[in-house]
Amino acid sequence: MTFSKGQEPESRRARLPPKVAGRRLDQALAELFPEFSRSRLTAWIKSGDVLVNGAAARPRQFVHGGEEVTLLARNSGEVALAPEAIALDIRFEDADVIVVNKPAGLTVHPGAGRPAGTLQNALLHHDPELAKIPRAGIVHRLDKDTSGVMVVARSLRAHTALAEQLQARKMRRQYLAVVYGSMIAGGSVDAPIGRHPRDRLRQAVVEEPAGKPAVTHYRVRERFRAHTLIECHLETGRTHQIRVHMAHVKHALVGDQSYGGGLKLPKGATTELADAMRGFRRQALHAEALEFAHPADCRAIRISAEMPQDMRALILALRTDMAATALGAYRT
Repeated sequence: MTFSKGQEPESRRARLPPKVAGRRLDQALAELFPEFSRSRLTAWIKSGDVLVNGAAARPRQFVHGGEEVTLLARNSGEVALAPEAIALDIRFEDADVIVVNKPAGLTVHPGAGRPAGTLQNALLHHDPELAKIPRAGIVHRLDKDTSGVMVVARSLRAHTALAEQLQARKMRRQYLAVVYGSMIAGGSVDAPIGRHPRDRLRQAVVEEPAGKPAVTHYRVRERFRAHTLIECHLETGRTHQIRVHMAHVKHALVGDQSYGGGLKLPKGATTELADAMRGFRRQALHAEALEFAHPADCRAIRISAEMPQDMRALILALRTDMAATALGAYRT
């Protein structure tokens, strides 16, 4: 393989798991290296930068599982986006990583209908050197209307290390969610997630192989009359995972327009609670904390971010409603 001047390839080696047997190589690589886009992986296959068991790969090659894959990832300036002066709430920053507290409403990556105004544009303005890193250093994402902490790599070394921690399930991600229903205790949801069979914009619990393994652990933080504040920990990082899993166990997130099934007010809700819930038009989900091993020296890093004002106001309304109901029952 040959490389243009200034393009230093980063060698990545991995063994394909048995579960990808029968898939095309580009599909298997997308699962093995989720930090790279499908189009970038396909381009590397076509340019001869992917080896399977030591031999150059073919674009539409099918795999059996167990093959050793070598990927030479070029530092090629994949991101061709305009930097934008969008304010960032940076909670930690050094030469290797940036941890940001993303507000609700900010899209992470440009896409169809959203070519600009994203976190990626903001990061490129903050550090133009991120244009040399795949996806401007973003190794995981949050939904547009989910708030909270995200880690960004500032070097290919850091990008590789963080992606490997995600793949090995060594990065700890802690979320807070307000869900419908009064949950008694914590537990786990172990149910595969894949594309919804009829709605391409949604995910759903679907059986393997169409669905990929997904595990969410949760525990109760605070109970209300007809809602619960829960803390969630992800073993896997599937698209919309917490939203899909909570809806699957009949505890959909408040405000979730895709999986929540519409507004449901408890009987006798206070005016304040009714107004708060009608006005809450995003899923009540916040990435509260992130723990990972620093790419340079492996020291443990834990960064947290407080709930945004809209979620705090929602919880206050739920507490007030519960207190008012208890007071009314006492007086009668």
